[in-house]
Amino acid sequence: MSPPSRRASWILLITLLSGALVAHAGDLLMIRSAERFPEAMMTLQNAIRAHGYTLSRVQRVDLGLTRSGYKTDKYRVVFFGKAGEIHRITARHPELISYLPLKLAIFAEGDQTLVVGANPGRFSRFFPAPDLQGIFKRWEHDYRAILEDVRHAE
Repeated sequence: MSPPSRRASWILLITLLSGALVAHAGDLLMIRSAERFPEAMMTLQNAIRAHGYTLSRVQRVDLGLTRSGYKTDKYRVVFFGKAGEIHRITARHPELISYLPLKLAIFAEGDQTLVVGANPGRFSRFFPAPDLQGIFKRWEHDYRAILEDVRHAE
């Protein structure tokens, strides 16, 4: 398998393993940033905060990649959310626990960085409760805004 195909496979695997609902590639939101990984990571974290979210943790996922032949430490999953909102939602809808906090994968590709995540607006297909629909739409809007902030950073 060539490196780009392998890389795409890893990102899909990372997204799936991190609890994302992915029906097909159209359900993913992805951007490419001209920033190198460290700068893009900082931009991503700042954008998450600027949109009112709190970083929960940053998880390294490079150990499995290293075992598969990649020599990089530039793969992360960034978890974030609004603690009060997550507690309220999971209290009423415990079936969402495994999908929260929200998450985005970030990885280096040459001199550029990619950020990818499952589109939270698509959660409505799997969780049709009326009280969740506005939340899913807002999350999708916020994801897109965060990703655009990273895409346009210099």
